[in-house]
Amino acid sequence: MADEATTIKGGKVKVLLGNAATPTVYTAPCGFTQKSVTLNKGLEEVQIPNCVDPDAVDWLGRDATSLSMSISGEGVLASESVETWLEAWEDVDSVPVKVEWVFPTKTITWTGRMHVETLETTAPNGRRVTANVSLQSDGKMTRVVTPV
Repeated sequence: MADEATTIKGGKVKVLLGNAATPTVYTAPCGFTQKSVTLNKGLEEVQIPNCVDPDAVDWLGRDATSLSMSISGEGVLASESVETWLEAWEDVDSVPVKVEWVFPTKTITWTGRMHVETLETTAPNGRRVTANVSLQSDGKMTRVVTPV
């Protein structure tokens, strides 16, 4: 085992939006300076009684009920990608998305469909306009690990 952890920098986490071509072509919209990928597991709780001592405080059992992925990103509002974001936000259907974590020895990729949930811009006088975007998965995000 290595002495130090193998880590990656922020540019190696990629969020790419797909187009309607066959096969789908994915590109990373310009402008993100920070991204966050959240993997969620929905849980349902059930009390597990003590059969020997019914007056004992019950422990909780938890059953997995769902998986989801959410993405948030922020950066500058780039002319090169503003229409891509607007079109994805306006679309009644979810859009193809690919998420990559690129490590030196492997790449972990999720592909699936996501909705652009929010697109927020901030416009301070005399300074650059920034954008915040959030996406929510729509169905399964399929994970593949590819050795480099």
